[in-house]
Amino acid sequence: MYDGGQRHLAAPSEDPSLERHFKGHRDAVTSVDFSLNTKQLASGSMDSCLMVWHMKPQTRAYRFAGHKDAVTCVNFSPSGHLLASGSRDKTVRIWVPNVKGESTVFRAHTATVRSVHFCSDGQSFVTASDDKTVKVWSTHRQKFLFSLSQHINWVRCAKFSPDGRLIVSASDDKTVKLWDKTSRECVHSYCEHGGFVTYVDFHPSGTCIAAAGMDNTVKVWDVRTHRLLQHYQLHSAAVNALSFHPSGNYLVTASSDSTLKILDLMEGRLLYTLHGHQGPATTVAFSRTGEYFASGGSDEQVMVWKSNFDIVDYGEVLRVQRPPATRASSSGTLPEVDPLVPPGRGRSQESMQSHSQEPVSVPQSLTSTLEHIVGQLDVLTQTVSILEQRLTLTEDKLKQCLENQQLIMQRTTP
Repeated sequence: MYDGGQRHLAAPSEDPSLERHFKGHRDAVTSVDFSLNTKQLASGSMDSCLMVWHMKPQTRAYRFAGHKDAVTCVNFSPSGHLLASGSRDKTVRIWVPNVKGESTVFRAHTATVRSVHFCSDGQSFVTASDDKTVKVWSTHRQKFLFSLSQHINWVRCAKFSPDGRLIVSASDDKTVKLWDKTSRECVHSYCEHGGFVTYVDFHPSGTCIAAAGMDNTVKVWDVRTHRLLQHYQLHSAAVNALSFHPSGNYLVTASSDSTLKILDLMEGRLLYTLHGHQGPATTVAFSRTGEYFASGGSDEQVMVWKSNFDIVDYGEVLRVQRPPATRASSSGTLPEVDPLVPPGRGRSQESMQSHSQEPVSVPQSLTSTLEHIVGQLDVLTQTVSILEQRLTLTEDKLKQCLENQQLIMQRTTP
């Protein structure tokens, strides 16, 4: 169902529509995420389980049980061949999302794990916890790398920047912190939120961040100048999650007022309000292509929506960065905001057109083969890691046996 928001040239060609909904969880849904190829959708729930839903109709979903308490977050690796989950049981699990559902456990934090997110290269992931820390881990070595610990309250969310150089975190201490991954220093603290900050994410360009808060607001900052670019107060209750469309032109939000809202960032205004969940909408995420977005709620449902964004227009955005839209005027409840300026501002139209050459097409068979190879490497690495753990256990047992044998020999020697 749609209300509010007027149509304009950059808007979706049709209203977003509910494509399908999945029922299988026995408690509130906390998190959703699509795999790279949009063939799978993962969801976590307060029922302590993960579900991996198949977008192909009439295909059985996988239910993964392993966590001892509520699953708070899920995230696919960039290749889509691994799936991470965090839980109130203080652990993170890395799953191979197939019918076997094998997983490796990381004893990650001393309190609830609220967030898990893979770096764009898949080599590391970042976690956030109620123990007030943000931690970075090696995916394949299954090793703790370092901790970031300047927050003074629960950390609700932590994300890598698209290039993997920065980390952003959101906390109940009412701040959003930007960290340099290499130096491990806090680059900046954004303190404009009037309440707990529930969620944060990077714009696909990596030049700005959006944060959602318990104060019903969404704020967008420039990570280079640290200037507040946009401030939306459109929901009537806490904003629990948000997600950028891959083009960077749109943002979808999920709120405890039971609605999802789609914002046009180029013009700084509300496009759509979507009513689907009975009760709080707790999570939302665009697919990697932007064709779909998924939402979850306290009503135990996972819903998949078709964006219906203009595909031709989106293709143009990807090939040629359009010049910025004119400044949006303030109207109604929407405060005056700056339109988000895409990278490449200031280049002439001629130079932009000169770069809009036809993209090089890669044969589908080659793409599929490469995806399969990457997947097999991920699974192989996981298998090697499990074997290493078993070998370590065997070595420890052997060492213990030798020590016991030495003790027995000493006792029997006159």
